[in-house]
Amino acid sequence: MSEMTFDRMIQQMTPDIYQSLKQAVALRKWPDGRQLTSEQTELCLEAVMRYEIEHNVPEDQRVGYLQHQSCGTQDATDGEDSIKWVN
Repeated sequence: MSEMTFDRMIQQMTPDIYQSLKQAVALRKWPDGRQLTSEQTELCLEAVMRYEIEHNVPEDQRVGYLQHQSCGTQDATDGEDSIKWVN
């Protein structure tokens, strides 16, 4: 698929198609139950990610989002690292 055609597809993608592709990537299956090939998974994932950027999908709703969790105390202040580094 040429880059221009792929860009146009992303711009014209409906929210329903986006959700369908997102589900297909998550399940590695098409809605009819057929398995996605590796190439199909890669293309669908790229389409989903580019749709999310193009349509300003909030970061916490994007595919692959991982919520930031700190590994220290919860009362770290001023956004400082809760890890104490020793010189």
